[in-house]
Amino acid sequence: MQVALRIAGDSAEDDVRSLYEWLLLDRTVRREARVEMASSSVPVPGQQGAVLDLVSLVLGSGISAASLGVSIASWRATRPREPSITVERADGRKVTITGTSQQEAQRLIEQLLGEQQ
Repeated sequence: MQVALRIAGDSAEDDVRSLYEWLLLDRTVRREARVEMASSSVPVPGQQGAVLDLVSLVLGSGISAASLGVSIASWRATRPREPSITVERADGRKVTITGTSQQEAQRLIEQLLGEQQ
């Protein structure tokens, strides 16, 4: 399953880099998913490059929605201001996590990703 994690805000690129590094440190995610930084915008000819505003994940069958939910919720808890994250599946279904508790964020991710399994 493919999932995109989009982060809103003025520091989106820094937050994307931080989340990307956090996910790579999580042994389960690193072992069971392909994690990449990406951009949601199309490159414009003549510009240096697109802003990296999302983390793209291709999830293997060995990772549970709960594991990913815990990792994302834990990362949000480490930020000075918990950023809004939109978790979007390849089929367009998505949830936006903003201003919720760690448990609620985890539940939303599990609910979204559990639908496909």
